[in-house]
Amino acid sequence: MAPLLESVWQYLITHFSEFQLATIGTFLIHESVFFLSGLPSIYFERSGLFSEYKIQKKSNSAEAQEKCIVRLILYHVCVNLPVMLVSYPIFRWMGLRSSQPLPHWSVVLSQIIFYFILEDFVFYWGHRLLHTKWLYKHVHSVHHEYATPFGLTSEYAHPAEILFLGFATVVGPALTGPHLLTLWLWVILRVLETVDAHSGYEFPWSPSNFLPLYGGAHFHDYHHRVLYTKSGNYSSTFVYMDWLFGTDKGYRKLKALEEEEGSSEKL
Repeated sequence: MAPLLESVWQYLITHFSEFQLATIGTFLIHESVFFLSGLPSIYFERSGLFSEYKIQKKSNSAEAQEKCIVRLILYHVCVNLPVMLVSYPIFRWMGLRSSQPLPHWSVVLSQIIFYFILEDFVFYWGHRLLHTKWLYKHVHSVHHEYATPFGLTSEYAHPAEILFLGFATVVGPALTGPHLLTLWLWVILRVLETVDAHSGYEFPWSPSNFLPLYGGAHFHDYHHRVLYTKSGNYSSTFVYMDWLFGTDKGYRKLKALEEEEGSSEKL
């Protein structure tokens, strides 16, 4: 596997410049993973497939889903891509590289874990700030137009929020100056995580059923369906920040009530 990866990587850095790979390459990877992982939840809603695993019984209209897709394409092309192009010199200055040799798996793993922890911390405080009255009304309310989230709504937001909370995603790589391969892996995992959290479905195979401290769809779905002043559950990936600062109390009460009702039905 390693020799094959090295060969593929050698082909990429031979035929494309680092600027092309770090900007256009990253953009294409993001778009591919985002839409391929996010579109299935739209099909699930429309077809009723896996309805037994749907967290909310309500579904979005086809018009609302299409509006989300059109806005996303606009935001990605007009906001995300230009930011990637402009920020490349900064990442290069911070140590980003694409040359051989590829980083050891232990380096990649340690950096990815660091990125997840740091991103979750920064996102929690940024997200909590967005739930203050003025910022929610003028910025964050766009994201909450969808009280019943589906995968693609994970990146449906005001352009100012895209930049504001996007900082949480890039701060880790900016600080460590990773190999481009590590950056791509981080982008893939982060996209899959946020799409899962907004999917609206809690499957038996969902990561939240296997990974300790991972929030997942049920945890974040609560955040979308409750009044913004009482929602809590501000973290992006893990649950411990909300637990530490007491912003998950409403969610825990609801979950305990649901589990109690489930036990009563079995009796």
